[in-house]
Amino acid sequence: MIIARVVRIHSHGGPEVLTAENIELPDPGAGEALIRHTAIGVNFQDVYHRSGFYPLAMPSGIGTEAVGVVERLGAGVSGLGVGDRVGYAGGAPGSYADYRNFPAERLVKIPAGLSDETAAAVLLKGMTVEYLLNRCYPVKAGESVLFYAASGGVGLIAGQWGRHLGAHMIGVAGNADKCTLARANGYAEVIDRGSQDVAAAVKALTGGTGVPVAYDSVGKATFETTMKCLAPRGMFVSFGTTTGAPPAVEAGTLQKLGSLYFTRPTLVTYTATRAELDASAAAVFGLIARGVLKVTVNARYPLADAARAHADLEGGRTSGSSIIVP
Repeated sequence: MIIARVVRIHSHGGPEVLTAENIELPDPGAGEALIRHTAIGVNFQDVYHRSGFYPLAMPSGIGTEAVGVVERLGAGVSGLGVGDRVGYAGGAPGSYADYRNFPAERLVKIPAGLSDETAAAVLLKGMTVEYLLNRCYPVKAGESVLFYAASGGVGLIAGQWGRHLGAHMIGVAGNADKCTLARANGYAEVIDRGSQDVAAAVKALTGGTGVPVAYDSVGKATFETTMKCLAPRGMFVSFGTTTGAPPAVEAGTLQKLGSLYFTRPTLVTYTATRAELDASAAAVFGLIARGVLKVTVNARYPLADAARAHADLEGGRTSGSSIIVP
């Protein structure tokens, strides 16, 4: 048994409910590995858990992504050894910690040559982009693709991945500096939502037809605009709700706007099997090794400053990826 430093919540609320505590961590159980975390990913999903948008039983850990080193193995674990560098993205919240027991079957090995910080910054976001662009809607060369929050951690990876696929990437970002960052990461065009009409700009960029697919992580505030951006038979991929949940989708609306499609996918569904998890992670790591993807870590926080990390993320003061270093 060891004493672990963890960040937990005892009630839902703002960043102030995040508290650092010491807890007794038991030896890993059957099928588990004890991980000493070296870098922890910060994602908007963590905000959803903390705020109660995705309710949790109290008290609860926070965070679903981390990279570290295997310290001990529970009974029945095969394919891993003490000292292996591993990472995970998903599962029960609790990655904001210096040590954690985690199901071995959901761990992936980190390739040699890839730093812990980069791996923690890219695993969840990279696998999200992989399933969005490769499997949810298989993006084809020459297609125009609309992607919101283009300067964020997921957005920057999506721009690079989409450019690699040969797509004409159209990003939406919050200000001029963020637009510049997005253009440097694969977007052929970037719309400044602070000063431009997004739907009108998309129609102008596509000769009036709209895009065949739009990836919207904003939610409530952009729902109607995104609908107007789609071409007939286009697909609306709603994969985030930073401004709240979008309204209910009426079948008649999809019909009237051009026989549209609407989907609300999750990474959990697209990496449900071990084979899917391994293939998605391998695709991400492979593109990094080839130099196709470059990961931008623009903010690092100590474990005790998790509340500041959340406040910066929610306040739109971040770009690229943020990590916690325990």
